[in-house]
Parts: sequence; structure tokens; C-alpha cells
Amino acid sequence: MPTFNAAYHTLFQPGRLTLGLMTPLAHQGKVANMDDAFTQAREADQLGFAALWTRDVPLMIPQGTDNSVAALDDPFLWLAGLASVTSTIALGTAAIVLPLRHPLHVAKTALSLNRISRGRVILGLGSGDRPEEFASFGEDLELRRETYRERWELLRAALSPDPGDRTRLLEHTGGYDLMEAPSEQIPMIVVGSSRQSVQWIAAHSEAWVTYHRPETRQQSRIGLWRGALDQSAGGADKPFVQSMQLDLLEEASAPPAALDLGIRTGRHAFLDYLLRLKELGVGHVMLHLPPGNRPLAEVVQELGEEIIPKV
Repeated sequence: MPTFNAAYHTLFQPGRLTLGLMTPLAHQGKVANMDDAFTQAREADQLGFAALWTRDVPLMIPQGTDNSVAALDDPFLWLAGLASVTSTIALGTAAIVLPLRHPLHVAKTALSLNRISRGRVILGLGSGDRPEEFASFGEDLELRRETYRERWELLRAALSPDPGDRTRLLEHTGGYDLMEAPSEQIPMIVVGSSRQSVQWIAAHSEAWVTYHRPETRQQSRIGLWRGALDQSAGGADKPFVQSMQLDLLEEASAPPAALDLGIRTGRHAFLDYLLRLKELGVGHVMLHLPPGNRPLAEVVQELGEEIIPKV
């Protein structure tokens, strides 16, 4: 088994379920205020959150029922800013749209960020699904499954300390390296299906990130993942990650209610829910905090003080 960087061990801790935050927090379609973002990142680091995540949204294309637009900074530059004000929390992409980026560019940036942050990078990769972006970047939407696989292999070679992997990189570049090989492997994880089979994901990815579902359905999904690991990864114990929307209510005993891809609830029911996820085999939960009636700092503090120590 490869030796992974610090980010992997921060995120995936035996016998625990860890929590991460999607940033910018409570995003409402405008570019985030960096002073606020830095304050929030410091607080999350100090409160014991395992990761800060961010998305890759190349073009401001309206989407969803409300035709909302995401105005996001470049994910790597954004995470470099967060790295400058934190010390232990992992920094993750969820997800880089790999078919729209050259893998050598992704590798160079990830290697640099990993060095700057002292090993705190985890690279989530997706296949993308917006036709307008593929057209703008001159990529074929219908070929994204194959493009994703091809670019994954070259990116893996560039991010690995393994000499065999480095040989494949040098063959591609005519013998020229990008920079010094990392001393520890930078984790690469598949986000969503990325149009790949679960067996392919099990064989190639360090973990699998998928979306919130009702618990019985998620249990079936985890069973599918375990079966794929047995079939394609020699039974390796690779983590299962869930992303979800969370509207944490001020009333601690408030019962849960369904949200699109998440729940609205008080902290007691949320803790019970996380403990059930932990029993099912979820290793990390990536939280999207939608804009709500409560001050964001209050929600983050409650999660850090009342939830994280108990899961």
C-alpha cells in the first residue's frame, strides 16, 4: 500500500467519521469575501474539522430551479489562500473537472499546493456535465468517459513517488519531469460516478465520493462499493465519502426534515444520523451549509463543539 500524505490521514481515521466543509461557506452566487473566508478557515481548523473543500466551476452558467450562478475563484488558488491561514486541516477539490484540464497542468498545480501546504492536498476529480463548458474548452462531451480515464493515468504518474509511475510520466514528456517527485502520494479520489463503473473506481481511486441518499439506499450503495472493492481492489478497505446539504437549526431537539440532497434538523438528530452513517461505513461527510437564518459562525462552532468530538 502506498504511503499517503497528511491529508489522507487527516480525512480517514480508523474508527471515526470525520467532517469537512464545502467552501466558500453559505455561498450565494457572489465571489466570497476573503477576510470572512480566512476567518472561517481558521475557525474550522481550530475546531477539528478534517477538510475544507471547494468546487471547480469554469463558467458562470445558470443552473437549478432558481437559475442560480456560481461565482467561484480558481480552486487551486482558493485553496492556496486557505492553506496560508491554516495548519492541519486537509484541502480538497470536489471536484476538478478533469476532461477540461490538461493533466500536466493539474499535476504541476497539485504538486505545488501540496508542497506549500506541507502535504495537505487531496484531489477529487470529476468528469463534468455542462455542454457549454465542453464546447467552450474545445472538448467532446460524449468522449468524457474515455478522456477522464486517459488523463487520470497521466495525472497518477505525475503525482506518485513510485519510480514505475514516474517512468510512465517521463515517457510521456520525453524525459522531462514536472518538479521533484513527492515523498508521499497525493490521494486521488473519484467524485460522483465520473461516468465510470464502480469496479473501475474501486481499482483506481483512493476513495469514492457520492451524494446524500435516504439511509436504506445509501446502505445499498455502500454494499455495492464493498463488493467492487472485493472484486477489483483485492478487498482493500477504501473509504466511502458522502456529501450533503445541512441546515442546522437553532433548536437542538428539532426533528429532521428532508432537503434536496440533505436534511434540515437540530443537532441531536444530526448526531444520531451521523452515528448511523458511521455504522454503515461512511468515513467522511462533506457538508454544504446553505444560507439560513442563523449566523454562519454559530453553526460552525456548534458543529465543532457538539458534533465533531462525538463521532
